[in-house]
Amino acid sequence: PKRAAQFWSRALDYAPRDPGEEDDWIVLVPRDGTPGVQVALDLHLSGTPVQEHPRVHLDLYAGDAADQAAEVERLVALGAERVDWDLYPDDPDFVVLADTEGNRFCVIDTSHS
Repeated sequence: PKRAAQFWSRALDYAPRDPGEEDDWIVLVPRDGTPGVQVALDLHLSGTPVQEHPRVHLDLYAGDAADQAAEVERLVALGAERVDWDLYPDDPDFVVLADTEGNRFCVIDTSHS
């Protein structure tokens, strides 16, 4: 999961919880070390294929369409890929991307009505 860890570390400004973690398991936490409840991202190697329509995925929120477009471009520059998804509605408020390992996530325009 090292490639995915590098991508998500830069995408979310997270860092490995334990820099000496195993090669097949990495936990990323917010870099600023804020105390209290946190969202951690656990990455591990899996022999199963990536699900085309996963039941759970990550959503990243952008303030408006311009912020969304800028965030999508930033993430693509970090290694994400745009997904040509077959379930887009006519006027979506989200863009589906895949990380370096093919795991899908969305960037949401929260100003979309």
